[in-house]
Amino acid sequence: MVNPFVTNGYAGPDYFCDRVQETADIVGLLRNGNNLALISPRRYGKTDLIRHCFNQEEIKDKYYTFIIDIYSTKSLAEMVNKMGKTVLETLKPKGRQVWERFLDAVHSLKPGVTYDGAGLPTLTLSVGDITNPNNTLDEIFHYLENADKPCLVAIDEFQQILKYQDANVEAALRTYVQYCSNANFVFLGSQRHLMGTMFVSPNRPFYQSVTVMNLRLIDLGKYWTFCETHFAKAGKTIDKEVVERLYARFDGITFYLQKVMNVLFMRTLEGGHCGVDELEPAINYIVDFTSLTYEDLMYQLPEKQGLVLRAICEDGKVNQITSGKFSKRHGLVSPSAVKSAVNALLDKDLITQEKGVYNIYDKFFEIWLKRQ
Repeated sequence: MVNPFVTNGYAGPDYFCDRVQETADIVGLLRNGNNLALISPRRYGKTDLIRHCFNQEEIKDKYYTFIIDIYSTKSLAEMVNKMGKTVLETLKPKGRQVWERFLDAVHSLKPGVTYDGAGLPTLTLSVGDITNPNNTLDEIFHYLENADKPCLVAIDEFQQILKYQDANVEAALRTYVQYCSNANFVFLGSQRHLMGTMFVSPNRPFYQSVTVMNLRLIDLGKYWTFCETHFAKAGKTIDKEVVERLYARFDGITFYLQKVMNVLFMRTLEGGHCGVDELEPAINYIVDFTSLTYEDLMYQLPEKQGLVLRAICEDGKVNQITSGKFSKRHGLVSPSAVKSAVNALLDKDLITQEKGVYNIYDKFFEIWLKRQ
C-alpha cells in the first residue's frame, strides 16, 4: 500500500490535507484574472498547495500551468534559464505541436535544444550561453501572451530576485506581468519581510499589483481527521494524543508533521495501533539518518557562527539577538560579532527570522544539536 503521508511533492487530492478554503480562494482569484502573492515560512506547503490548485477541474485542462522554482538562482540569466527549461519540460507531454510553438517563440534558446531518440526536446543551455537574458525573458513572455491556452505561472521563492546584481529586474518583471493579458501569476515567497517590501511598499514596482495571501498552519483538528482516516483505511489505528504532541512539537509545520507521520505509518503493522510511545523513536529514526551530515555541517562552520547557532538552539526562539544580554548569557564575544554571525547564518538558511524572532530553520537539526 502507498504511504499516504507524502513527504516529497504532490500526489493528488486523496493525499492532500484540507486547504479547502485556500484552494477555493486561489482558484477563484486566478480564474477571474488576478495575480497573487502567497507568503508563508518555508515548509508550510505553499508549493504543493499551488500544485493542488492547478490540479482542480476548473484549471487543469483549461490552462497551461507552470511552477518555476528560482530559489537556487543568483542572477537574471539563471532565472531565465530556469524559466525556459521549466516551460519546455512542462509542455513536452502535451504533444509536438504545443512544445514546438514554444520553441518557435524563443529564438535565443534554440541553439541549446537537443532531441532524444523519441524526438523530444531538452534544453541544454548553460547560463553562460544566454548572452542577453533580457531578450530571452522578452521571448518567454511573448510565448505566454500568444499561447493557445491561457497560462498560469507560479514563481517559487520570488524574493530571490532581490539578491540579483542585475539592474531593474523587479521593474522589468512588473512591466512584463502587467502587459501579459494571457497569463496570471502567483508569486510564492518564504521571507515575509522581503515579500512585504516588494508588494506592500508604495515605492516598489509591484505595489498594489497583486492580491496578497498569507498561508496559515493547517488546523490541528483537520490534520487529526486526515491522520485517523488514512490509518483506518489501512486497517490501523492511532491515538489522537500522538498527533496532538507531534503538532505541538513541530509548531504545526506541515513538512515535519508529514515526515514523522510517514515513519509512524510505516512502523505500524496492519491491524496494529500507534500510541504515544512510538513518537520519540520515530523522530529519532529520522534524525539519526542525517546525523553524519549535521556533523559535517557543524565542522565546516566558522567557530563564531557555530557558537551563535548553538546559543540560538539553547534558547529556542530568540528576540533582541544583538543585545548585550544574549551575548553575555552565552559567553559570546560581542553584539557586533553576533550580528555578523547571524547574517551569515541567515544567508546559509541555517536560521530564520520572522517578526524579529530568530530560530533554527531545520527542526530535525535543532533536535540533533540539543543532543550534543
